Amino acid sequence: MQRRPFLQKISLFGTSLMTMPFMLYGKMDFPKKTRLKFITASDGHFGQAETDFKQSHQNLIEAIQKENEVDFVLFNGDLIHDDPKWLPEVKKVYNQLQMPHYVTRGNHDRVSAETFEEVMGQPSNFSFEKKGDNGFILLDCSNEKGEYLCADLDFLSTHLEKYTELAHVFVFVHISQNDWTRHGIDCKPFLDLVTSYSNVKATFHGHDHDVDGQMLYNRKPFLWSGHFGGSWGNPFPSYRVVEVGEDGKVITYLKTVKEGMILNGHNL
Repeated sequence: MQRRPFLQKISLFGTSLMTMPFMLYGKMDFPKKTRLKFITASDGHFGQAETDFKQSHQNLIEAIQKENEVDFVLFNGDLIHDDPKWLPEVKKVYNQLQMPHYVTRGNHDRVSAETFEEVMGQPSNFSFEKKGDNGFILLDCSNEKGEYLCADLDFLSTHLEKYTELAHVFVFVHISQNDWTRHGIDCKPFLDLVTSYSNVKATFHGHDHDVDGQMLYNRKPFLWSGHFGGSWGNPFPSYRVVEVGEDGKVITYLKTVKEGMILNGHNL
């Protein structure tokens, strides 16, 4: 599959230009004191042939361990590459982390929902709270066949309502629910629902290995993290950091796995 020409379609959202808002309008507004810090990374594709998937995972683990005071890590889909035998193996890798981790199911995680829950220790549709006023909603968007699916709107609606009193809500779904990327899917009701709640700070995607910036819908941010594994995409494996301040400020920034360089950032 030829994927690189797609970059022309989304050139305004690429890494180099996504740094521009901070050159034009000022630097990232970091909180004076961080209350919650988490990392999200996607598309490790553990087990993909002709890739050094073990080393790419170890590189990410080591980069995360160097970060200060991370509360948890969320792997946003395509944990493995098609073969179910790899799921228990990648779980062992995640268990090296010194903080909790959570996962979403992507189109290459071709196991049943039951197997996913049994191995990973959580359902493929899942939610949790952290530090009192932060809610997290993790959504499934595929199945055992690897089909691209719209997220479960009933699950999403129920948990958005459940979290209406929280200060911040963050949503994670591997495949973009809008066809603004070539590998996204047209699920406009998802966009309308998730952006109708004022406390939803951002929605996070994986899947598009060559997309690592931000797009807006109804003035709400949708963010990508590039990839840290797999056989294609941006030449710099990366992960995304989110910090929530005691003052309520929320920022996110993309870092390279190898050097820890910040490539782009956004005030949420």
